[in-house]
Amino acid sequence: MTQSQYSQTSREALTDAIIDAKVRKNLTFEQINEGTGLSLAFVTAALLGQHPLPADAAKVVADKLDMGEDAVRLLQTIPVRGSIPGGVPTDPTIYRFYEIVQIYGSTLKALVHEKFGDGIISAINFKLDIKKVDDPEGGSRAVITLDGKYLPTKPF
Repeated sequence: MTQSQYSQTSREALTDAIIDAKVRKNLTFEQINEGTGLSLAFVTAALLGQHPLPADAAKVVADKLDMGEDAVRLLQTIPVRGSIPGGVPTDPTIYRFYEIVQIYGSTLKALVHEKFGDGIISAINFKLDIKKVDDPEGGSRAVITLDGKYLPTKPF
């Protein structure tokens, strides 16, 4: 039976335990993802509390992180999504981007830091592209490319 969370508390605690185990075992999100059969971005978002994992993927992840059956079960629950507190935009198109950042923002941050180190993606030295492509299942899809220069944090 599919279970759902009513607050972020238990998934946040699980995310803390996942990140602690990831650091302790010196694993990348890519290494944790291996064997799940799912995309890196999806599994990373799930580990950060934004998606449920299928049972087999939850077991693969929990085994790699030396986490028990409670973690396997909790990874399968439907979370309360959204990782960024604050005001909500009202324009429907802008809201969809807000929703994307709510769900994938912490995933993007984690993967950028893992691949590049401590720093940011510039919004000044930045390129944006959007293309309309046919969807094989009917209709259209928007392909949005965000291309920003990586700027490392410099100690001073």
